[in-house]
Amino acid sequence: MIQGRFLFLLFFVLITAWGCTQGQNQKTMEFRKLTPEEERVIVNKGTEAPFTGKYEKFDGKGVYTCKRCGAPLYRSDDKFDAHCGWPSFDDEIKGAVKRVPDADGMRTEIQCAKCGAHLGHVFLGEEFTPKNSRHCVNSISLEFVPEASIPKTDTAIFAGGCFWGVEYYMQKLKGVKSVTSGYTGGHKDHPTYEEVCTGKTGHYEAVEVVFDPLVTSYETVARMFFEIHDPTQMNHQGPDYGEQYRSAVFYRNEEQKKVAEKLIKLLKDKGYNIVTELRKASVFWKAEDYHQEYYEHKGTLPYCHGYVKRF
Repeated sequence: MIQGRFLFLLFFVLITAWGCTQGQNQKTMEFRKLTPEEERVIVNKGTEAPFTGKYEKFDGKGVYTCKRCGAPLYRSDDKFDAHCGWPSFDDEIKGAVKRVPDADGMRTEIQCAKCGAHLGHVFLGEEFTPKNSRHCVNSISLEFVPEASIPKTDTAIFAGGCFWGVEYYMQKLKGVKSVTSGYTGGHKDHPTYEEVCTGKTGHYEAVEVVFDPLVTSYETVARMFFEIHDPTQMNHQGPDYGEQYRSAVFYRNEEQKKVAEKLIKLLKDKGYNIVTELRKASVFWKAEDYHQEYYEHKGTLPYCHGYVKRF
């Protein structure tokens, strides 16, 4: 009897602790205040009545975001009329939507990948469009952002050894518009390559990555960074040694910082001894022209970088 009570008490403590952790995770995210009807659908996985949603026949150009957290979910170009009573999309913004088995045991629920908000369900094989996929979404789960209000690009800055190799692989990522090799993090204005190589300027060899946030996310770009250089090497990368070859993420806002922290934790949990620094972005100085697209012009492959799947 005593043993049984002890096990029950232990179970109760574990459940309570799990609940507190879940609550803390929820609190770290900024959610919009929902109306009772929005909460019924978005939080409690309800469904709005067919042919009543404001986006069911809506054809504006722009992006549909999550009503609860604001994350971009769907482009208007992927919306089509399925005559089903709810907004339909045949594709999502990469990484924006999570699929989970529905509680009914038959359908597949779709959720906002960032905050877990209930969106609706996804159906395959109906042949409405060439993509053969239909995301049936509640209008009440969405917020429309007109095309004119959408940022066209976002920027990320990374240092991971010789900028030639980092630039080479970053340019191949879908959604990346440009990659510039340069110097950042030091105290010398308008540094030259020779000055940076002395180690006296404090600068890192780095790249500035400009990407389309509707094609790829900052997290996707950051994951690529951690997989094309060795984030466990201190002050060198491959055969290149020197403080200018330090590994670092230069975050431009708190959202980028949180993403980098999350990825570093994931890698540490996998057993990697990560030495990558997290630093607030400062002035980025473009390197000399002969450093730009170095391997494209030379026609060879990087000698100290390569892709290694780590996530």
